[in-house]
Amino acid sequence: MSALLAGLVDDAGLFPPTALPPAEAVARHRRDRAAAHPMHTLRFLVPVGRLEEIRAELRPDDRLVLGLIADASAPGDPAQRLRSALATVAADDRLETALIEAPLAVFGADPATAAPAVLAATADAGVPVFLEPAAPSGIDALLTAVAGAPGVGAKLRCGGVRAELFPSPAEAAHFVLACARAGVPFKATAGLHRAVRHQDPETGFTHHGYLNLLLAAARSAAGPTAAALVPDALETTSPDTLVRELTALSAPAAAAARALFTSYGSCSTATPVSEARTLLGTA
Repeated sequence: MSALLAGLVDDAGLFPPTALPPAEAVARHRRDRAAAHPMHTLRFLVPVGRLEEIRAELRPDDRLVLGLIADASAPGDPAQRLRSALATVAADDRLETALIEAPLAVFGADPATAAPAVLAATADAGVPVFLEPAAPSGIDALLTAVAGAPGVGAKLRCGGVRAELFPSPAEAAHFVLACARAGVPFKATAGLHRAVRHQDPETGFTHHGYLNLLLAAARSAAGPTAAALVPDALETTSPDTLVRELTALSAPAAAAARALFTSYGSCSTATPVSEARTLLGTA
């Protein structure tokens, strides 16, 4: 399990439902960096439009590794805003860009034009770029638009503050399988801080679990026979089922799963760790 869980969780503390104020988000990230838990990527996810807020909270000795996220928080050309943010990070020796995430809806409705616009804006960054279709069902058009492009991944939105932002197990399975067939890695976001699929008693929303998604990735990477069971992996609410199959994976199978499913953003950095400790006995 250590290979499956290592470097799985990006810090999305700025995002709902936690939505920490910048000072608190940076302070928590400092603590996480000092603790350096193996499940954490130690990447801090920052929307382009909030980069200056974060910079204002930094100390001279801070060193933050960022996942920069294109957003529509300000008027103007989103590609130019992204290029400007990348230049700002490059000029600040306290910051480093490790990856870029871009919701295609910010750049236009058609992936055939939106995806090239993002890739043109990030061509000199030298880091992976993860593109998020407007809905998980748009993954096929996205993969067509980026076919053969190096350093490009996809991004699966697994939830949010509205019910329609939660894809069904069938929709999520289609996304994961499409990425596996295309040889394109994906990362995930929203609603995944807990390990196993469950219903939130406050909102009534049914959340995907990160162990469910890991098993879906493992089955997708294993070939057509196992791929047929991907929806079941996403639907199960049994911790025992997930733990039993995941702990039985060979080292190459675990590596293949993580090559496909690279990481996910969690607004809580503590809950994924505590869930893994409870279910799997990890440190």
